[in-house]
Amino acid sequence: MSPEMIGVLGIVLLLVLILLRVSVGLSLFLVGFLGVSWLSDWQVGLSQLGSSAFGTSNNYGLSVIPLFILMGMFMSNTGLGKDLFNAVDKWIGHFRGGLAIATVGAASIFAAISGSSNATTATLAKITIPEMKEYNYRTTFSTAAVAAGGTLGILIPPSVILILYGALTSEPIGPLLIGGLVPGIIMTLLFMLMINIQVRLDPSIAPTKVEKATIEEKFSSLKSVWPFLLIFAISIGGIYFGVFTPSEAGGIGAIGAFFLTLLTKRLSFKGLISSLDESIRLTVMLFLILIGASLFGKFLALSQIPMYLTTTVGSLDVSPYLIMAMILVVYFILGMFLEGIAIMVLTLPIVYPLITQLGFDGLWFGIIMVMVLNIGVLTPPLGLSVYIISGVVKDVPIQQIFKGVIPAIVTMVAFTIVLIIFPEIVTYLPGLIE
Repeated sequence: MSPEMIGVLGIVLLLVLILLRVSVGLSLFLVGFLGVSWLSDWQVGLSQLGSSAFGTSNNYGLSVIPLFILMGMFMSNTGLGKDLFNAVDKWIGHFRGGLAIATVGAASIFAAISGSSNATTATLAKITIPEMKEYNYRTTFSTAAVAAGGTLGILIPPSVILILYGALTSEPIGPLLIGGLVPGIIMTLLFMLMINIQVRLDPSIAPTKVEKATIEEKFSSLKSVWPFLLIFAISIGGIYFGVFTPSEAGGIGAIGAFFLTLLTKRLSFKGLISSLDESIRLTVMLFLILIGASLFGKFLALSQIPMYLTTTVGSLDVSPYLIMAMILVVYFILGMFLEGIAIMVLTLPIVYPLITQLGFDGLWFGIIMVMVLNIGVLTPPLGLSVYIISGVVKDVPIQQIFKGVIPAIVTMVAFTIVLIIFPEIVTYLPGLIE
């Protein structure tokens, strides 16, 4: 059997294991070890098992992962989500559809702190949906606003997915995080515009909130959130201006968030233990995936599949953009059935060399990939964000929630096309810091 055929069988086995809900890290370990052993011998497989684990965990650059996760967990366990929503609501909640717009605004800020779509969606669903229900917002409309806002969690820095992308592709993590900033802000504004258009077309879905906050109430609402925004600005701003490396920024963010929560008395002992426990669990899961991905990547290198595909596609007399479109369609389909991290570790060892061979910027492709993965968390049958919301709003059929997010999906697809046509939207800021 040829090495290429063994590689294909390995990819199929990995996909089957993931679909059977075997953990992504364990699946990568198993397939990578078996593949390397088959293409060489058992001694080499065992040797690579050890060297992949040591080489990955000994990478200083990856220390940014637990640090930014810890920063996000400290802030997530302080009740910051409710304060953020209340603050944004004070400023724009009195407009028609204002509560839904405030939900997206709060999501963008919370996403910038937690770095997680799941955490952003779950937190805001519990806070904002009951509030919108009180003001007679149509439930499918309010759940769609939460789902749309939740997707910003893996786009706006410090995104754990972007950090993972950098680790898997060796793209610099600092520029990657900065690269997601402008698209994240634009996507936030587009979601707000989408909500405004929906309300104008059908005013009954979002009645106007009667109360309007005074100037004093508006500025008073900022007191509880500005210290946390300052931590974010220092850590991400430090990366942009070259003051910190990403790892140093993560350390400053984590220790700053810890002391800030102590000084403001917002972090209980139970919250502290929960933050540490969740940070350890998530970090272990991500490092297990990275170690498994390293071993799986060595297996694919031995199978020569990436080299074969790169050479074959490079020789085709077709536009690189046509190949890019085909790749993104495949990602869209995969996103309907697989979780984002699984898609990344399954495809990047093959797709990333192909993308760079075609002349595309690897950093730009990371943001495009995240955009497509974001669409996947809203589409059936998997639609992870929709299922998270369904767990909170149990009286709404999940089919109605899926129907409600269609405008958000259309908006995201349109913006992805814009990013493909105008890559400078992604690359401009990172280019300034290089």
